[in-house]
Amino acid sequence: MKLQEIAVLAGVSPATVSRVFSHHPNIRSEVRDHVFAIAKAHNYHPRLSTKQRNVVIIMPGEAIYPVRNCLEMVMMALTFVLPKRGFRIEVLPQDNLDRLDSIQFCGAVAIGAEPGDFKKWSDRFSAPLVLVDRDAPENCPNIYSVRSDEVQGMDIAIGHLYERGCRKIGCIVYGTAGSGNADIRRAGIVKALKARGLPSTDALIYLSSDDKYVEIIGKLLKQKVDALFCPGGNAGIVTAYALSLFNQHVPDDISLVTSEHKLFSCYATTPQTTITQDHVGLAEIAANVIDSFLSESRLPQRCILPYSLIVRDSVKNIESR
Repeated sequence: MKLQEIAVLAGVSPATVSRVFSHHPNIRSEVRDHVFAIAKAHNYHPRLSTKQRNVVIIMPGEAIYPVRNCLEMVMMALTFVLPKRGFRIEVLPQDNLDRLDSIQFCGAVAIGAEPGDFKKWSDRFSAPLVLVDRDAPENCPNIYSVRSDEVQGMDIAIGHLYERGCRKIGCIVYGTAGSGNADIRRAGIVKALKARGLPSTDALIYLSSDDKYVEIIGKLLKQKVDALFCPGGNAGIVTAYALSLFNQHVPDDISLVTSEHKLFSCYATTPQTTITQDHVGLAEIAANVIDSFLSESRLPQRCILPYSLIVRDSVKNIESR
């Protein structure tokens, strides 16, 4: 269907339809809504323009504690990268996605969203959607994903603890089974432990929400673990608090690796060794995907970046054991 056909169905001129899709300020709201409704009913998407540089960042509609820290760091990276590419940013909560029908944008980036929430994206929009920290669903040509290598991230953390002499590692993954990256991380931890001949029983590896975290650390301490690995969310803050309740000192009594929290990890007592995602790299790839659509080229649908290890003082040196 062409723009001229939309104009006929809407009973307005092609110029008016063009101004609606370009968000001209002098179009009455009722005309705008009518044209958008006609376009939606006939599955019409205006062709992306290289002059259209609006990118929508889709945020969770409610506070999701395990992903909040990742969300904030990805958001900071996007607000650094996208304007440098000449993009304008509009932030939209996920529970207000109907607004996308009334705005023009050249791409969208969703942080911490589940792929199933966007199965109909390609039917509604011609612009690309980039999922950050999740996998793109199958058979959705306009949906891309960029994420960190969770298995590799778990491996470098366990590997670092092993190299420093830790032989009984307790692990707590923020999240619940079947949601987010919790299952992938747990499987990665099991694989990393088994590869080094370390115990990997259920008594040593937990998934947890924040309300059970202190209790689980107590259970792991009763197992006589010599190290804790706590990926995801704000684990570093919660773990430091929990260990203080149990009068455990890092790293003298127990070694610790967590996920990087830029506002906390290096300031903790003791500064925490962490795994960290390349947040700027994630943002750069999201921008590349949107640019590729505007230039009518295509990038791979899925991209995976490695984690890095930031070594600080929370893991005891093998020489001191």
